[in-house]
Amino acid sequence: MLVLHHLENSRSQRIAWALEALGVEYAIETYQRTPDKEAPATLKRVHPLGHAPILQDGELVLAESGAILEYLAEAYDEKQVLKPAAGDKEAIVNYRYWLHFAEGSFMSLLIIMMLFKNIPKQPMPFFVKPVAKGISSKVMEKFVDPRLKDMLSYIEDHLNQQHWFAGAQVSAADIQMSFPVLALSQSMDLAQYPAIERWLGQVRKEPAYQRAAAKVGEFKPF
Repeated sequence: MLVLHHLENSRSQRIAWALEALGVEYAIETYQRTPDKEAPATLKRVHPLGHAPILQDGELVLAESGAILEYLAEAYDEKQVLKPAAGDKEAIVNYRYWLHFAEGSFMSLLIIMMLFKNIPKQPMPFFVKPVAKGISSKVMEKFVDPRLKDMLSYIEDHLNQQHWFAGAQVSAADIQMSFPVLALSQSMDLAQYPAIERWLGQVRKEPAYQRAAAKVGEFKPF
């Protein structure tokens, strides 16, 4: 049986959505975060890096959301609910691009944003705090903010032309993109991006997404 090793409030929520969409039988092993919001050491017993998500299929242990989604699409997606039909070249190109964009470009920038926003909030000598705040502000102003604006405009333009990221049907590209958009929506008003807001509303109405959220929860800010 498939086993999802689920870390609370993490990327593993996406894999629960995919499993629900596929309608396959699976079990959930849930892990609680430490007081520092880190993954517990027990996850390293499953995979050496101790990151979530982790999917176990018999003796096979898979990590990384994109790799897991591609594996599920290849091994269990008989009805093509995760991946567009091979003959639809445009949909396949979009599916593959957004599947990798989510972590390769988008999520990496959001992590940088989170780190530099949190630096001034960390305990430090009072005389260091203005310096830390100044450096963080400059990084946000000169590096993060312009890149985030470009990315959100790019996503908005795409979703103005496509109902879902890969076209007319929901796919693993939407599942992969859901976590960074949900995470960003918790700290930023997306009203100026109506197509992204429309898409996020569609995500929350997806029956498989709702079933997964009922089992593992939806992302919430720390």
